Amino acid sequence: MNQSQQELYQRFRGAFTALITPMKENGDVDFEGWRKLVKFQIDEGINGLVPMGTTGETPTLDDDEEEKLIRIALEEIRGRVPVIIGAGSNSTKHMVGYVKRAKDLGADAALVVTPYYNKPNDSGLIKHFEAAAAVGIPVVIYNIAGRTGKNIPVQLMKKLAEIPGIIGVKEASGDITQMGDIIREIALPGKAAGKPFTVLSGDDSFTLPLIALGGDGVVSVISNLIPKKIAALTKACLEGNFEEGRKLHYELLPFAKTAFIETNPVPIKAAMNWAGLPAGPARLPLGPLASGSVAPLRTVVEGLGFTLKE
Repeated sequence: MNQSQQELYQRFRGAFTALITPMKENGDVDFEGWRKLVKFQIDEGINGLVPMGTTGETPTLDDDEEEKLIRIALEEIRGRVPVIIGAGSNSTKHMVGYVKRAKDLGADAALVVTPYYNKPNDSGLIKHFEAAAAVGIPVVIYNIAGRTGKNIPVQLMKKLAEIPGIIGVKEASGDITQMGDIIREIALPGKAAGKPFTVLSGDDSFTLPLIALGGDGVVSVISNLIPKKIAALTKACLEGNFEEGRKLHYELLPFAKTAFIETNPVPIKAAMNWAGLPAGPARLPLGPLASGSVAPLRTVVEGLGFTLKE
């Protein structure tokens, strides 16, 4: 692996936050709140940021809102940590436009999700990701069958990993066996051959087991509230300190589970509001947290040491 490839690989390892998009009570984007959240993440030592993803409610944002959010984030970050911009669409043409936007605005990489609803066949999926990589910015695949209706199996992921410019995957299949197979059959041989392929967990609860199998970190939801803790967990595991990693894993596991008691990002935004961070409501069609979910979520967040607002 030459030096530039090694630097690229190291840059996309660690704890990345899938940023929420704060809203005002009237449903407008809270741009000043967004600026505060980006600063908070950097100050707390997160390794990287992923704006404009699922957690950021991009299906309900318009292009002007997204571009302003990206510009503010990059202005605040100033190259201190890598930024992977969500650039997915179920239209290849639209996706390419979003990847170009990420490149033109100065992002470090683009996160491209499996096209949803269409359920593309393998040949179409390969061409979709070839089109993304052709833009000329590093591309991270986002594999999440629960949101898209299509899983990318290991053999197809092998073909996608061979596309120049595809540098890794955010694996949110929920299948730790599949994650392990991707690491064993793609990432580890790639690293040995000087062609690194980063594997990041898309599920907070799988951070430790994924890294134990040879993975590289996490794109975290709960780090919106506790970035320092998630960075510490990831660092301990990547350094092979699994005694400390297990301690943090079990400390944070109840929150990692309860933060998905309802559709993401409804619970994490509620927790952030209670803790005094700018989050606001989710946009329709996502409604407020159900009354039956309030007590268990508040109990878990208070257990992390937060004094919560009503």
